[in-house]
Amino acid sequence: MGMDATIEVNDLQKRYGSTVAVDGATFTVRPGEITGFVGPNGAGKSTTMRVVLGLDAPDRGVALVGGRRYRDIRHPLQTLGALLDASAVHPARSARDHLLWMAYSNRIPTRRVDEVLELAGLASVANKKAGGFSLGMQQRLGIAAALLGDPPMLMFDEPMNGLDPEGFQWIRGLLRQLAAEGRAVLVSSHLMNELEGSADHLVVIGRGRILAARAVRDLLAEASGERVGVRTSQQMDAMRSLANAGGAATATDDEIVTVSGMSAQRVIEVLSAGNVPFSEVAAHRATLEEAYLELTRNAAEFVAAHTDGGHNA
Repeated sequence: MGMDATIEVNDLQKRYGSTVAVDGATFTVRPGEITGFVGPNGAGKSTTMRVVLGLDAPDRGVALVGGRRYRDIRHPLQTLGALLDASAVHPARSARDHLLWMAYSNRIPTRRVDEVLELAGLASVANKKAGGFSLGMQQRLGIAAALLGDPPMLMFDEPMNGLDPEGFQWIRGLLRQLAAEGRAVLVSSHLMNELEGSADHLVVIGRGRILAARAVRDLLAEASGERVGVRTSQQMDAMRSLANAGGAATATDDEIVTVSGMSAQRVIEVLSAGNVPFSEVAAHRATLEEAYLELTRNAAEFVAAHTDGGHNA
């Protein structure tokens, strides 16, 4: 992809009346990566995306798409594809007509319409009216539209919202494929488990402020700390040996002992030396949810005050 496929948000501020929806947001979405954009509803995710797309003007700061403002781009659909509101399709229009109209107005060859219908799993309902589509099918049509111009950058606002398990798996696979093709992919969600296992980078927002923007593996490593789980039929003996060796051990499950303060290697040495039988030793890996809670705990007063409705950004 010839162009610079980076989305840059720099010191973005957006107010609606007296409400500050986005407050000095700065982050980068790089090509070849899925960047998860997470935070509670109303935290400023949709507002930020609207500013990137030039639908709202920022009060301060700038959002650049491949080094340019979205509104200065001549063929925007071929630069940045976006799904912001999946229900924004004329209900009387068929899926194919909706995409044909977009293709025509953006000078995209009509054969591309059938390609994206196929890609989005909508080929069999291409001529049905969008008004009769389920939420999952609306999401698929919105994604087909975002892919129409074969853009190097993509932005999806809550694309997993209301999907059945099959649709959910499909979107995850698609996001990974798009990133593997070298595209920059920004996907927002208020549910961490939706991004578990697929996001490479995480941008966490709370009340319009960026709380963290970093690689997922760093976040997980930090949240995991040094905790090791051991499966053993002799929990008491295991706990005694490990405590004597300086580890803090607790029985967390029927046959599981969790130890903090020593490496997996050291746990094995201690148990072997004490002749305590064990069958499994695994370093604890935090879930994305745990890492997220850890991050937002410090900003909790901030987030708590904002989850009671407030302005839905």
